[in-house]
Parts: sequence; C-alpha cells; structure tokens
Amino acid sequence: MTVLVIGATGFQGGAVARLLAEQGRPVRGFARSAPTADKAVPGVDVVTGDLGDADSVRKAFAGVTHASVVIPQVYDRDTVVRFARNVARAAREEGVERLVVNGNTRVPAQRTGFTGFETRREAEQILLESGVPTTALRPPIYLDNLYSPISGPALVNGGVLAFPVPPSVRIAWLSHEDLAKATVAALTTADLAGETVDLGGAELLTGPELAERFTAGLGREVRYIPLPPEQFEAGLAQAFGPETAAGIAGTYRWVATEEGAGLLESDPAAVESALGIRLTPVADWIAARDWQVWAAR
Repeated sequence: MTVLVIGATGFQGGAVARLLAEQGRPVRGFARSAPTADKAVPGVDVVTGDLGDADSVRKAFAGVTHASVVIPQVYDRDTVVRFARNVARAAREEGVERLVVNGNTRVPAQRTGFTGFETRREAEQILLESGVPTTALRPPIYLDNLYSPISGPALVNGGVLAFPVPPSVRIAWLSHEDLAKATVAALTTADLAGETVDLGGAELLTGPELAERFTAGLGREVRYIPLPPEQFEAGLAQAFGPETAAGIAGTYRWVATEEGAGLLESDPAAVESALGIRLTPVADWIAARDWQVWAAR
C-alpha cells in the first residue's frame, strides 16, 4: 500500500500525511511547492506540480494504490472541475484501489448558488463517478482555525472568541487530528466506497458554549462575538483575494440563514461507528495546545 496525499504541505493534508507516516505506511506528497522546514513531514517525499496540469497529476499517481485528495481553496468552477477531472483520470488509469476526497466543507442537499458549496459538489460528483472506489468527506469547521494568528491572540490576550456564525448555531467542531483519523480509516478500513460522510467532532457546541470550554481551558473568561459575514469576508479578501474570500464567506452566509442553520451539525456516535475511530473532546484539544505562543502578538 502506497498512499498519495494531495495537499500534503497544507494543514489538513499534512495531518493526513503525518498520521500515515507514523503508521509506517509509504507516503508520497503532492503540492504546488516544496514544503518549508516547519511543514515537512518526516518520511514523506513531496513531489511538486499543479492539479491543473494533467501530466504532473498523472506522474504523481504513478505506482500508488490509495490517495487522499484535499481540494485547495479555489472557487472558480472551471478550475475546480479541471482539478477533479485530472485526479479522476489519473487515479483510474493507475488502478488506484481507494480514493478519499475532502472538499473542506459540508454541502447542502439543495443547490445554493454559493461557489464554496457548488464547486465542491461538482468535484465530488466527478470523483464519485470516476470508476475508482471513492469516499467524499465533508467536514464542518476546524478547531485548528482558532489556534492561529487570526484567532489565537484575541483568545489569549482579549478573552474574545469571534467567528462568523450566529450564537444559536450548533457546530460539530472538528480537529485536524480527527480529520486525519477519519481519512485514514476511509482509506484503509471503513467500507464507505461511493458514499459521502458528514464528519464532525465529539461535541456539538454553539459559539457561547465553545467560549465556555475556552474559559475553563485557558483559566480566564472568554466571550463569544458573532462576526458579520461581510466583515469576515473583508478580512479574508486582504489575505487571500476577493474570489477565495467570497467562496469561503458564502458558506457562512448560508449557515446564518434559517435554511442553513443545521448544516454544521452531526451525530458523533454515528461518525465514530461508521469510521471506527474515537473523536477528541474539545476540552482535551484545548488542553493539548500551548496557547501562550499568542500572548506576545
């Protein structure tokens, strides 16, 4: 068994590559550029290329038996479709036995007009119909987004947890570690070929309830502030450009509606049963991190 991890230098793909390497499995990474020293995973060789280039994708798949695909934060429909078709063709021609795709979002049952959902819906369909046994994972929101230069300093220094969802919305917050466990299970043990799986963490929490977990974990009061989606999008646009910002922020605009309010929920017991894994309680995830790294920022 040799596993190709597309997106191995990113946070989600890196977590998958790291877990596979720790299990002693041969892993090949694929990314647009070689990893920096802080993102390199011991035992994982990364080949560089572009998902839009069919030749480089085919070369990356040569000789692998399984593949994990993280769709990058690109929301142009034609570009994402080209990515998916290149992966599907290469995986099929190389005889890949199992493929797992992670679009980094839930996808509503009905069409929405938001590129953040609809590009992922189309990419999933292409891969699920590729002829390669494929599982599509749909995560909610990552806890690790909060352990970042964007949210960490506010949590530690200001006691503020700010996020663009209404305070009444429940979210099955998921860690990168649990995403990796789910991905590896879908690749190796779980019989989920042809299925989509709504991933989620061990608990369903509203923003204020998550702030309570941080209050206990950090030893100081933390309050939840719901950000307006347009303010969130403006901040993203400065960092990633308007197209990416609109793609990401659109998903939060949908969640803020009555129709989309339940999109980020899931049944933790059902996730654990389907994948044969144990999910991490939020309090344990908070306790495992050195939050003081953000104190000086």
